[in-house]
Amino acid sequence: MDKDKTLVRVGISIGDINGIGPEVIIKALADNRILVDFIPIIYGSTRAISYHKKLIKEEEFAYQSCKTAEEALPNKVNVINVWNDEIRFEIGQMNETGGKYAFASLERATKDLAENKIDVLVTAPISKEAIGKAGFNFPGHTEYLAHLSNVDEALMMMVGEKLRVALVTSHIAIKDVPLALTKEAISRKIKAFDSSLKKDFGIIRPRIAILGLNPHAGENGKLGKEEEEVILPAIQENFDAGLLAFGPYPADGFFGSSLLGQFDGVLAMYHDQGLTGFKALTFDEGVNYTAGLPIVRTSPDHGTAFDIAGKGIASSQSMRSAIYLAIDIYKKRRFIKEINANPLQEQKVNEFKKRPNYSSKD
Repeated sequence: MDKDKTLVRVGISIGDINGIGPEVIIKALADNRILVDFIPIIYGSTRAISYHKKLIKEEEFAYQSCKTAEEALPNKVNVINVWNDEIRFEIGQMNETGGKYAFASLERATKDLAENKIDVLVTAPISKEAIGKAGFNFPGHTEYLAHLSNVDEALMMMVGEKLRVALVTSHIAIKDVPLALTKEAISRKIKAFDSSLKKDFGIIRPRIAILGLNPHAGENGKLGKEEEEVILPAIQENFDAGLLAFGPYPADGFFGSSLLGQFDGVLAMYHDQGLTGFKALTFDEGVNYTAGLPIVRTSPDHGTAFDIAGKGIASSQSMRSAIYLAIDIYKKRRFIKEINANPLQEQKVNEFKKRPNYSSKD
């Protein structure tokens, strides 16, 4: 088989052009030795890449322009000009311009993903406020991609080397969390988490820890009823169905306890409950993965970081990890699909008996 055809085509949306997105993309792809593993395709503009390349003094970073993803070449960093506008960059500033081009990049990349012109999508950080000004009517990438995939809800999962944290609720206000936590919602997330751990990470019998909502996991109802009335019934339902779901555990001490190493994944009730512990343990290396979709999308676990944009000090480790996780999950899914494509047919007893007897007596 032609090696070029086996390389994973990684589409990368440029994110907010006034943030650190272009910088971490350039740094992650600067060492061309990594190009033996995949074909990177950046959705943005060569002008934007050139501007940021000079800004952070990565003068040796090389790339080539291509009109379409089909023209992308192996062993090259490929840049598709989604726009050809002359742009006034305002590095470190949140404005509609940054949101406009982040949205344009994301739209073109997701269109190519839907048409199988790229295999996976890695998204650089966006400013939700800036992209909202440009007509993006979703809380974040997760909800946008779920909508495009015709999936009712996706599962936001943070992935580190030895830690996976998923969320029942993601981009909603804290005051709305208790109302969003129903037995049915939690149960669906447990099932989706279990499915992803099996399909995307190859874990045959994943063990999932479920965190409580209230301090001390409610302390038997003294500090809140959600654990007894909502969370525990959802856990029990899944456990009875054969899933290894356990809890609810108090969230305050879980990430620092020995319990953490006993599980393949942790399901948190809300955004900061899960991400605070995760980011404390996987600083600069974590990846945001959107599970439960027919496509593979990852992202660095940080934001636009306007305060350090253009200074050349942003770490590219999370972007690099996001690229490799997307490739790993894509290959894992492809492998599982291939081995299940033509399962061996069950051998009928009567057919087996018709075969000659090649015993030691012959």
